[in-house]
Amino acid sequence: MRNDRLRVAIVGAGQIVEVTHLPILSSMREELDLVGIADIVPERAERLAMKFGVERAFHDYEEMLSTLKPDAALVCTPNRFHAAATVTALRTGCHVFCEKPPAMNKEEVRRMMVASRKSGRILSFNFNYRYRREAIAIKKFVDNGDLGEVYHCEGNFLRRRGVPGWGSFSSKEIQGGGPLMDIGVHMLDLALFMMGFPEPESVTASTYCKIGNKKGVGLMGSWDPGKFKVEDSAFGFVKFTNGASLILKTAFALNMKDRSNVNLQIFGDKAGATVFPPEVFTEIHGELADISLPFVEDDNCYMRSLGAFFDRCREGSSEFPTPEQAYLLQSLLDAFYESAESGSAVIFERGSM
Repeated sequence: MRNDRLRVAIVGAGQIVEVTHLPILSSMREELDLVGIADIVPERAERLAMKFGVERAFHDYEEMLSTLKPDAALVCTPNRFHAAATVTALRTGCHVFCEKPPAMNKEEVRRMMVASRKSGRILSFNFNYRYRREAIAIKKFVDNGDLGEVYHCEGNFLRRRGVPGWGSFSSKEIQGGGPLMDIGVHMLDLALFMMGFPEPESVTASTYCKIGNKKGVGLMGSWDPGKFKVEDSAFGFVKFTNGASLILKTAFALNMKDRSNVNLQIFGDKAGATVFPPEVFTEIHGELADISLPFVEDDNCYMRSLGAFFDRCREGSSEFPTPEQAYLLQSLLDAFYESAESGSAVIFERGSM
């Protein structure tokens, strides 16, 4: 299958598909065919099909998958529908690339993982921050042992007043949560990736809704406080069975100085690092030294993320986010919300991952 063109279908025709995925897929015409796109709003699917030259538009993704039998499907629906669409596509015989977060909860991810194993099809997820050039560069330092034992990470994905003024981002029913599920998930995945996906031992977390439920000035459009049903910020501490730890902070709206704060700090016993910007803090020849990588900037992490998936579909060797990694990550997301609701730590059973 390595030299064959891939027949690709898309489930969902929302903003992420129009702004990000379809422009990238359109640039890959030499290696794939865009055979179908489906959305519950027929006009939306038809408009994007016409705009990007997708062969057919559908109202029902199940009909599209059974009719076209594509090689690969991109699942780009709201979070609530990730699991159902992914399982259906896998059972139809498709490889699946699913948007983040993996699903609404870990049990849904387990179903997706089981469907992937039974079908023998590839299942991956759009954790595109792994594919940013800054992250790739710092991961080389980690893998080479330059940082030594990585024993602590701190990840931030914070916005001052960045509540999305579009879509269903404030709906708990549709999205499952707020910034933790939408943007914090990127830093959580990146931290786990840098740390080698250690087994979690416990999670202690707090979530808040202090700004999103009121009228206020927005930097990413206005929002309806009456419909804001998710957290606007979340903060948590994760301890792993190998003794390592992680602090994660994420917010749609926080009264801080900067417009945003997006970074991952990595602490090892030989050196430390930040990913944004990519810098290493170490000791060289008896002197403290900072290593800066000033010319490493991201160009298109989405294309590299999709490219790695398509390479595996062709039986290539590219690494990609696996269902097992997604299950561990989703288990931590679940634990964040459980700990915040109960007011106590969530303890993991050893070997449960």
